[in-house]
Amino acid sequence: MFTGIVTDMGDIRSLERRGDLRARIGTHYDTQSIDIGASIACSGVCLTVVQLGPDWFDVEISAETLDKTNVGAWVEGQTINLERALKLGDELGGHIVSGHVDGLAEIVEMRPEGDSVRFTFDAPRSLARFIAPKGSVALDGTSLTVNEVEDTRFGVNIIPHTQEVTTWGASKVGDKVNLEIDTLARYVARLAEMQG
Repeated sequence: MFTGIVTDMGDIRSLERRGDLRARIGTHYDTQSIDIGASIACSGVCLTVVQLGPDWFDVEISAETLDKTNVGAWVEGQTINLERALKLGDELGGHIVSGHVDGLAEIVEMRPEGDSVRFTFDAPRSLARFIAPKGSVALDGTSLTVNEVEDTRFGVNIIPHTQEVTTWGASKVGDKVNLEIDTLARYVARLAEMQG
């Protein structure tokens, strides 16, 4: 489990196709405090650490993950958002995030709004019904509050601090980002289905 509060920006150091895709990710985390088998959210995708170095960790990425996320578009040198798994007693600053990406949303508009940037995204129709005004979404691993929703499009504001400490400062229209809908919305929808 994660909170959607990004705590590091890592860099893709290498990508190697084996049976699965293996990625080496550079990090500022103290890798001596990371265990083999630990989960780290990499741009919102929960991945398992399989090898460690002094300032890097390796993960293996399955075909299912490549199909559902933007990981297949990663390139060497790219910066990604990182978050270590939530520990009992940690502050829950964002919202409960599983790291199980539901699909991709596309940035369709960016416009300044005060010091912030208002982003508009287009979500897959199958996921749009789970996105509600003032609800939460995780986009590329960042917990964000939804401002407005219209059909499959929704908007969020990204403040200057978030732009500086995550990959959002380098975003552009046309980018596809990992979308994880709010877990509570998923269960409410399933309960309504079963009762209907």
